[in-house]
Amino acid sequence: MQALMLKARKVPRSRCRIETKVRYFNEHTEGRVLNLSGSGLALELSRPISARTGSRIFVESPELGLIDGTIQWCQGTRLGLQFDRSSNAWAKVASYFRFFHNRPGRER
Repeated sequence: MQALMLKARKVPRSRCRIETKVRYFNEHTEGRVLNLSGSGLALELSRPISARTGSRIFVESPELGLIDGTIQWCQGTRLGLQFDRSSNAWAKVASYFRFFHNRPGRER
């Protein structure tokens, strides 16, 4: 039996439900952020797109603004996105947690 080579998460993630718009070149779809950390996020898309592991996609929402990153894994309409270390995505995520995440009345 072959052992699975799974990478352990280095940064804790928080569950959330952020409605987004997702863009990959000329493809556009809606999605929802399922969990979020300073290094990446997991998305569920409303329909599949042709992007694969290693592709760069853009995610936009009122809470996060425009964030781009590289797809680390894909499973049907779910995918994991890793932010570039040189981007300002961590600042946008920190702002989301400060101003939106635990706001009373917000569905989580």
